[in-house]
Amino acid sequence: MEKIIIEGGVPLKGEVSISGAKNAALPLLFATLLAPGVHRLCNVPALRDIDTAASLLQIMGAGVERDGDCFVINSDRVESLEAPYDLVRTMRASVLVLGPILARLGHARVSLPGGCAIGARPIDLHLKGLEAMGATISLDHGYVEARADRLRGARIYSDLPTVGGTENLMMAATLAQGTTWLENAACEPEILELANALIGMGAQIEGAGTDCIRIEGVEQLRPMDYRVMPDRIEAGTFMIAAAMTKGDVCIRGAVAECNEALISKLREAGVSIEQKGDLLRVRGPETIKSVNIRTRTYPGFPTDMQAQFMALMCLADGTSVISERVFENRFMHVCELQRLGARINIDGHSSTVTGVTQLLGAPVMATDLRASASLILAGLAADKTTEISRIYHLDRGYERIEEKLSALGARIKRVPA
Repeated sequence: MEKIIIEGGVPLKGEVSISGAKNAALPLLFATLLAPGVHRLCNVPALRDIDTAASLLQIMGAGVERDGDCFVINSDRVESLEAPYDLVRTMRASVLVLGPILARLGHARVSLPGGCAIGARPIDLHLKGLEAMGATISLDHGYVEARADRLRGARIYSDLPTVGGTENLMMAATLAQGTTWLENAACEPEILELANALIGMGAQIEGAGTDCIRIEGVEQLRPMDYRVMPDRIEAGTFMIAAAMTKGDVCIRGAVAECNEALISKLREAGVSIEQKGDLLRVRGPETIKSVNIRTRTYPGFPTDMQAQFMALMCLADGTSVISERVFENRFMHVCELQRLGARINIDGHSSTVTGVTQLLGAPVMATDLRASASLILAGLAADKTTEISRIYHLDRGYERIEEKLSALGARIKRVPA
């Protein structure tokens, strides 16, 4: 076990480069199961979830080699039908093997998924969509078993936009017979990223990035050669780090168009953000203004930035209301922020944050991936020492975050717990 120790109060200055997006890389890795041959995927971040995905690909029969930030995946001998519990329980995205394996082999057996404990995230919409495409679905001792000689195109309406469901069904539909329509589809940039990669493999997809996606099935796909987009959540986290420390940070690789909701709210809070190409210069204000936010699906304010923005509002002048409308259990970081002196009251799906002039360092414990980031941000701005335990969550979604922050002047280190 390890922990992170931060001596706060240092304005961050300098330039940081954003790593590849975990939430884009994972479905792209699993998309290699759709087509035999040698795939190449670059700008893949070095994260625990990526390691889990690589292990799962190997269990399915793929050859996996890593060279720096590039993966070379040989999927010629993908023959295994089963994604086992020991891997799937640690990472929810593992369920994304279901669509590709079913489409390619006609049979898949996948454990029900795990991941961060931030609320119920059932996969029933994935399964209903596959049933509409002609699959027979059964649940047996914690596993989903799906069979179909060949999937058929269908018109599939989702009650709620689901990123994982849209990705799973879009991958499955690429090899289905006929046309599939995904209505009320998720619109996240990572959906468009997956669609672009699949189109490069020979898929016929229109409308990705909108709430209606059309996929015309093809007989076969070819291997991909693709570079993963930068991580918009990591970029957003560094924006808030600059803002909270009254810093001046240039963020290279931040795609502003993917973070418009966050950037709008940061500017409302008084943060200066200037764009030049793929470089964003972020300067923190002397006084942070209080701002209300309400999370929702893209293009709304991202739930993956709620905890980090709450940390910012802990130092704002005035009172803000933060409403979480995507996951019902995503305020677990509140108690730990309170240990640092934050004034936060929870009422159902909303938290009222009354800003304080100074946070005070203390021992805290991370509860999930984005909560971990919020505690690091608070520690950077807090007086004296903050110790964050259970940081294994961080390694699921942030590549070398303590090294990147240290290069910007932060007094931060990782030590044995």
